[in-house]
Amino acid sequence: MAAAIMMTVTMFASCGSASDGTYKAENDTNITNNDVKGGESPENITADAETDGGEFNYYTEEAIPEINTEEYNHYAENSFQSVAEHPLSTFSTDVDTASFTNVRRMIENRQDIFADAVRTEEFINYFKYDYPQPEDDDKIGITTELSDCPWNDESKLMLVGLQAKDIDVQDIDSNIVFLIDVSGSMGDANKLPLVAQAFAMLAENLGQNDRISIVTYAGRDTVELEGESGANYSKIAETLAGLTAGGSTAGAAGINTAYELAQKYFIEGGNNRVILATDGDLNVGLSSQEELTALIEEKRDMGIFLSVLGFGMGNYKDSRLEALADNGNGNYAYIDSIDEAERVLVTEMNGTMFTVAKDAKVQVEFNPANVSYYRLVGYENRLLDDRDFEDDTKDAGDVGAGQQVTALYEIIPTEAKAEENTRTLKYQDDVAYPEPEKADEGDLDRELLTVSVRYKEKDENDSKLVDKPVMLASYVSKDEMSDNMKLASAAAMFAKTLGNSEDKFTMAEIREQAMGLELNAEELLKLISDYEADYENKQ
Repeated sequence: MAAAIMMTVTMFASCGSASDGTYKAENDTNITNNDVKGGESPENITADAETDGGEFNYYTEEAIPEINTEEYNHYAENSFQSVAEHPLSTFSTDVDTASFTNVRRMIENRQDIFADAVRTEEFINYFKYDYPQPEDDDKIGITTELSDCPWNDESKLMLVGLQAKDIDVQDIDSNIVFLIDVSGSMGDANKLPLVAQAFAMLAENLGQNDRISIVTYAGRDTVELEGESGANYSKIAETLAGLTAGGSTAGAAGINTAYELAQKYFIEGGNNRVILATDGDLNVGLSSQEELTALIEEKRDMGIFLSVLGFGMGNYKDSRLEALADNGNGNYAYIDSIDEAERVLVTEMNGTMFTVAKDAKVQVEFNPANVSYYRLVGYENRLLDDRDFEDDTKDAGDVGAGQQVTALYEIIPTEAKAEENTRTLKYQDDVAYPEPEKADEGDLDRELLTVSVRYKEKDENDSKLVDKPVMLASYVSKDEMSDNMKLASAAAMFAKTLGNSEDKFTMAEIREQAMGLELNAEELLKLISDYEADYENKQ
């Protein structure tokens, strides 16, 4: 039976931010205040929602805040490292894609693009590549490629691609808690109404043995639905459609309640997960990035995974949501449309919802005989100490079924003689490194580097190791470069141009790298054209 629901929300202007719109920076977090193009925001927003068997249609007059108080962490671009000084490069895997879709929203709305919103690895990892499945019982397989660097004639570019094993999830029961921000700042059409639509789509794919709970939070937290069977879609959809926005934002209380419910209905061997949907604008109780990180770190050892979904604009707090996902055994996506919600929660549901490898880390050891300098492209906020690679107590990224992780290294081959590698150390005598044996061009057996990956099975505490050496003979020229490398490098070039990198490119240069691929580069090519028309050609 169709039920019509009228939702009237009073807009809380600049909820949780300075009323005068001044610039504020705390703990290396940028709070950027720029006028958002699109007109003034009305005081009241009225949204009609109709549901017929779970079908949602929202009609909302969108409001854009006059003052933009979005928050992003600032990370300086990785610099070149000397192999003589730092032969190891270690980082945590990252399957997040929030940065790409968030910046896509800015471009499509013709807003100012915040450089700190650009995380290069999330641009690269938004796209799908042609990697083979892992062999035997491994949950992660390694693919590598060495070719010319498109932006530096003196460098080579190294691709490291990780492929997680696809698994049959039909027999894995799910215990899911929807944790939904219903505070006043969530009243816009691209926030709570879109959240309800997104979760309703996910609920359609659940079954009899799956359990759904719904927790909301504003000034206080409320249990809207507890332990409901996934077969009862109509009740889940009705609950979602009945949510309204209003009040302040006490997110910490909601997080505690959500994890308590996830623990109460915990399924041994199942998929136990909290999915948080919010704009991140918390202003009651624990609300700082540091406080939220400490809270979520307490929860991550409960065997309950976390997915963070960001919504909205104007007051969006990316820095807090990224911290929650990175420190809570989680993944992080930004939902800017119903199509993106379908991609994350339906099309790629297995990867988003079912973890196959947790605490996954990558360590690359470079051979000083053949590599002089290297630079990791992106992953600035995922770097680890080299000793953390062997430490199974160190938290790292989680990878879902069928997901991929792609990283690029810019490599400068060894040319210098050994005496130039002599350095003075503080605690010991000068160390003169032996002159490296330069490989002949015809020597096809020399190793350039070794890629090693450590990860844990979902329900285990001891890590497994997989590794792969990369040979000099694996090099291919730019004319033979694979579509994997072309797409990944094009995505990196686009991110560099928009972000904090010193490397900048024209859209024509990036388009040339991404054109004519068998892989799906349509979304990237569209954004290149949009940026070219609305930004590059107007500078």
